[in-house]
Amino acid sequence: MKRQVWLRSLGSLAIGLLVAGWACADSGYGVLEDITRLQDYISQRESSAARDLESNADAEPIPAGETLVLGELEGPGVISHIWTTVGSLDPFHGRSLVLRIYWDHNEHPSVEAPLGDFFGVGHGAGIDFTSLPVQVSSHGRARNCYWHMPFREHAKVTVTNESEEYDTGSFYYYLNWQQYEELPEDIHYFHAQYRQETPAEPEDYVILETEGRGHYVGTVQSVQKSEIGWFGEGDDRFFIDGEDYPSIRGTGTEDYFGDAWGFRKFSTPYHGVSLWDGYFPGDRMSAYRWHITDPITFRESLRVEIQTRGSVYDEAGEH
Repeated sequence: MKRQVWLRSLGSLAIGLLVAGWACADSGYGVLEDITRLQDYISQRESSAARDLESNADAEPIPAGETLVLGELEGPGVISHIWTTVGSLDPFHGRSLVLRIYWDHNEHPSVEAPLGDFFGVGHGAGIDFTSLPVQVSSHGRARNCYWHMPFREHAKVTVTNESEEYDTGSFYYYLNWQQYEELPEDIHYFHAQYRQETPAEPEDYVILETEGRGHYVGTVQSVQKSEIGWFGEGDDRFFIDGEDYPSIRGTGTEDYFGDAWGFRKFSTPYHGVSLWDGYFPGDRMSAYRWHITDPITFRESLRVEIQTRGSVYDEAGEH
């Protein structure tokens, strides 16, 4: 008899392109053939590079509890690439370092997520994987993001060290962006929101609940197990524009992430499992699904849920 698996923790990162005033359609950035045409922007970079070109002191420290401003950019512009690597004694700096991005002088961040989760790996783990918009290499130490993030007036990018114990000795970064004279009227703003339940409640887990018009373009889900068994019988559900019954319904957790019959570590351009420990208490998982070729569109609101359902086994392998 199947019953719900109680999870020690369940976290998720929801990524979307959301209307903010003028936005209503896909911009079409990032197409390979664009590089064969002359581009109408000025290439710019903010980085941790020393001002002295002869110096090799190319990193910034972030003491515990403090915030580093990576850049304050004057628009119109598009952030096209973020790279970072970290030198820290904190074994979980991927969770304790939090990335925030503010568009057009808004006091609330449109992007707010732990550094590791934003780059596709939860639990503060250091894991390599390759996908289309996000890649991690150097045994989890080099993180790259190619999501395009447009802004009309201003962009502020920060990283806060929320550890109460560890200073970050060296934070290296590139923030590559394109400065325009103007952007198309139908441009979207990029949003990413992290949330977590510890322990996860038995009810359906809400990945995202938002209002407005936009495209939902990605999910990163991370789980840490508290019992022996398989947690992944939960179905994904998308409630679009106030629906009482979801028009988009799934058949299982691994099915939503493009896999089948359980999980194992793998990566493809649009879906994969960046971290997989196994089926025992304490084991961890992170999976990603990018809705790049099949964005979930909504005009008024969107609620994204996934069930917390699975099978629990005893020591004899019975459930």
